[in-house]
Formats: sequence, C-alpha cells, structure tokens
Amino acid sequence: MIALIQRVKSASVVVDNEEIAAIEQGLLVLLGVEKKDELITAERLAEKILKYRVFADVEDKMNLSVMDISGSVLLVPQFTLAADTKKGLRPSFSSAADPEKGIALFTQLVDIMRVKGESLAQNLSANWLQTGQFGADMAVRLHNDGPVTFNLTM
Repeated sequence: MIALIQRVKSASVVVDNEEIAAIEQGLLVLLGVEKKDELITAERLAEKILKYRVFADVEDKMNLSVMDISGSVLLVPQFTLAADTKKGLRPSFSSAADPEKGIALFTQLVDIMRVKGESLAQNLSANWLQTGQFGADMAVRLHNDGPVTFNLTM
C-alpha cells in the first residue's frame, strides 16, 4: 500500500458536483493498493497514519499525530499511486491491485482506522474519518498546511 499523506487545514471530495466528504484540520490521505498488499499491510498502515507525527507541538516541532490533535482524516482511493514510472513516458499499472481487491482492502483500512482511531483519541468529532468514493471521478480540494507531505509505503 502506498499512502501519500498531506497535512491540511481543510479538504473535501466532490463527485458529480456534490460534496461527498469534507474535513477540517487533519490529514488528506491518497491511497494506492498494490497486488502484493494484504490485510496485515492495511493494519500496519492504519497504525502509521494515525500515529505519524506531522503536527507541531508548543515548541513548533513535528511531535504530534492527527490523533494527538483530535484531527480528522480524509481517505481517498487513488490507484494511480501504484503506477510504475521508471521506464518510458506512459505509466504502467501492472503492480496495482485489481478493483475487487482494491476496494476490499480500502474498506478494511477504513474499518481498521475507525476502530484504532477511536481507541487512541478521546475528543474526536463524530465524522472524524471521511472517505472518497472508490472508482469515481473525484475532484479533491485541499487547503494544504505547510505544505507538509509524506509518502508512506508498506
């Protein structure tokens, strides 16, 4: 799994001119699922996303996680992250998971993150975890904070 995480002041997803998800301060996570990925991969990635320290503490050092700040997460499926771009001028998607596996692991990751997140943080909003729509043509809007962006691979 590949997760491109961005610290945001806000982010949203629009499908067919309708906003389907929106968060305030937190993380926008673009997620690519690869053929080799399994449930254990999703479990490890969920833990890393929720505990990755990218928010500033009182000394302005990146020592706080999205859970530490009771922030939100917007998880957006993006199969193009699994592209092989090493050769030529056209990406190859041979390492990307097929749609059935991709949606299954995406859904499992969402469920795992919900359970882990709610056990890690006390003051989460009811809608702290939002998602894009698997397989849809999405417009993703974000107000980047920093910018702070990291590529997490499992």
